[in-house]
Amino acid sequence: MRYMMLVMGNSDYQAGRPPSPQLMEEIGKLAQEAQKAGTMILSEGLKPRARRIKLVKGKRQVTDGPFTETKEMIGGFAIFELPSEEEALAQAQRFVDAHVKCGVKDFEMEIRPMYGPEDFGGKR
Repeated sequence: MRYMMLVMGNSDYQAGRPPSPQLMEEIGKLAQEAQKAGTMILSEGLKPRARRIKLVKGKRQVTDGPFTETKEMIGGFAIFELPSEEEALAQAQRFVDAHVKCGVKDFEMEIRPMYGPEDFGGKR
């Protein structure tokens, strides 16, 4: 099953400060391991700016960010192909461990199973 891991941006991220070189090195090691194992499909960091398109009563509204009302900004994501939710949680814990090792005190991520063709009667 595929899992998307969403990394929530902390106050440093929201202030536009990039991750430390040490953290980027640790994340790079994890990414290389996952790519070598064939479990990571895609991983990217997101810049803390955005544009939002909203449809209200049939009319489009385009708003430029940053969005001050947003309490949870997504700072990055990774998509993994893993055999179970437990393995997805274990992979996410390794990512959290890398942050702890680099002195990050505030961190949050979300693990979401993704729909696949098998959920709609097809085969993957």
